[in-house]
Amino acid sequence: MPELPEVETIARGLHVLIQGRSIADVSLLTPSILRAGATQVLPGRTVTHVSRRAKLLRLHLDNGGLLIFHLKMTGRVWVAGPGLPLPKHTHLVCGLDGGDRLVFEDTRRFGYCAVFGPGEIDQWDFFRNLGPEPLDACAGDLARRIGARRAGVKALLLNQTVLAGIGNIYADESLFAARIHPASIASAIPEARRLILFEELRRILLEAIAAGGSTISDYRNAYGKSGIFQDSFQVYGKKGEPCPACGRALRAEQVAGRTSTHCPGCQRKYLD
Repeated sequence: MPELPEVETIARGLHVLIQGRSIADVSLLTPSILRAGATQVLPGRTVTHVSRRAKLLRLHLDNGGLLIFHLKMTGRVWVAGPGLPLPKHTHLVCGLDGGDRLVFEDTRRFGYCAVFGPGEIDQWDFFRNLGPEPLDACAGDLARRIGARRAGVKALLLNQTVLAGIGNIYADESLFAARIHPASIASAIPEARRLILFEELRRILLEAIAAGGSTISDYRNAYGKSGIFQDSFQVYGKKGEPCPACGRALRAEQVAGRTSTHCPGCQRKYLD
């Protein structure tokens, strides 16, 4: 957490709040969270727009540079009004024209930020190796992309070089919607079923974005509000509860290093 829908929701909210505003000053309170670049180049720059790539939040600057954030598990980026007390685990503060402040906080300190000059982000291995966006790519292309891989389908969905932005929540939800067991081997899944998987993934992501994302514990949008898509979960985090389709008890097991909740009756395991 946060995954694609949550970061997309934050990006859209921040875009409304800070587009066209200039950065007056910067305070880097925890130097270790800066992975690249220097914050000293930010004052005087104007934010032209805010966007998302995979799980990265990108602030585009008027010189072609970028300030990026990876929120990891508990990171938050939001706008604080003048005089508002800052949280204990605040790591970066960008003062904006008008007195507001852009705040990056993270309780666990797994999140990070980076500053890139024009074109520099293309040399960053993590960014350069990101897979296609599930909301932009054709479902048929994605189905063929994993169909050639003799690897676990859940592991492929979580692999950011194969598909960008997906984490445990939306992997489990989309696999259930497509009736595919998370331990299935991708190349063994019929092409028609793989196509359904990516059509369902797209539908679920769009519904999650419309709901403002999913709040499990720490996630809040740019306005400090929780998402509500967790109220629509079919299987994620529901071990032992009845399957919404057949009524059998949902099971959870470790797949690709993550707890994977699924229905033993509805979701077929494809192994050969």
